[in-house]
Amino acid sequence: MSNQSRIPLAFSRESISKLKSINVLAGDVGGTKTNLALYRATENEVTLICEKTFHSADFSSATDVVKKFLSQHEKISPFSICLGVAGPVFQGKVEMPNLSWSIDADDLRSTVAAQSVSLINDLEATAYGLAALGDDDLITVHSGAGDSGDNMAIIAPGTGLGEAGLYWNGSGYHPFPTEGGHTDFSPRTELDIELLRYLSAKYEIVSWERVIAGPGIHDIYLFLRDQKNRKEQDWVKELLRKDDPSAVISQAGLDETDPTCIETMQLYVQYLARESSNLVLKMKATGGLFLGGGIPPKISSLLQQDVFYDNFIDCDRMQHLIRKTPVKIILNSKTALLGAAYFGAYGA
Repeated sequence: MSNQSRIPLAFSRESISKLKSINVLAGDVGGTKTNLALYRATENEVTLICEKTFHSADFSSATDVVKKFLSQHEKISPFSICLGVAGPVFQGKVEMPNLSWSIDADDLRSTVAAQSVSLINDLEATAYGLAALGDDDLITVHSGAGDSGDNMAIIAPGTGLGEAGLYWNGSGYHPFPTEGGHTDFSPRTELDIELLRYLSAKYEIVSWERVIAGPGIHDIYLFLRDQKNRKEQDWVKELLRKDDPSAVISQAGLDETDPTCIETMQLYVQYLARESSNLVLKMKATGGLFLGGGIPPKISSLLQQDVFYDNFIDCDRMQHLIRKTPVKIILNSKTALLGAAYFGAYGA
């Protein structure tokens, strides 16, 4: 993986040039799964050595997962460790909202022999990972007219909803995390207001994460079924009982086999488009919007239909900025892992 990236990142490689090469342990730590990988980093490239995926719920801490992984590769000692984690990081510490883990970089460093241990937000890691992606890793929804000298943004619905930005300083991009997914859902239509009332009874505070993270798909379906009296077919009811409800609904919507699931996914895509537009406007991210996380690659065919783009550009008097913005779907599920490797090698 060459670091002659398509997206120039603003960090130095001076320290690694003195060492010639180092081993980096990179991690993408999420509420559902934890991906860990060892990389060999030189001044010019980062090369994968080995990787493995773990179910986060099977472990009591991130340290336990890291120790387990390294015990399987005892001959390879990491010089640096960088974990991209699903939660806000403050002074090397994070409390993960979708998993009962507390991670402390100092504690991890005292347990695992490494010169450097870094924790960064998982969307910040995804932003760094953009530097490793090629054209085959992306689907273009809208080509736009943004230049490399404009800010960029990432929105990533999955188990939760992540949002991040990349600030252009004149010579390179500085990724930075946000917790924008936890801002208030903003209803616009009468149907939106009804959905807000329905979700408020369940969650009290209704954030964008409640609507467009994975569980939001199921909630929108339940709203249509229970409040709008949409029909639930017997085969759908049975699948919802046995399997992941949001996955069942999204697949039926994609396959166009159930009217209520189709309507659910149309609403979901509308809401994702509107929050994507909000994010671009708040960051003036006319250099590009990237749709990451677990959901967009799975529903890429829906995101390439008019329903997404028409709602994306439907904003208040700034359509010219939104139309300028390239929109791309990230297909590479290891983007955050790659970004953690880049940061562990060159940014720590």
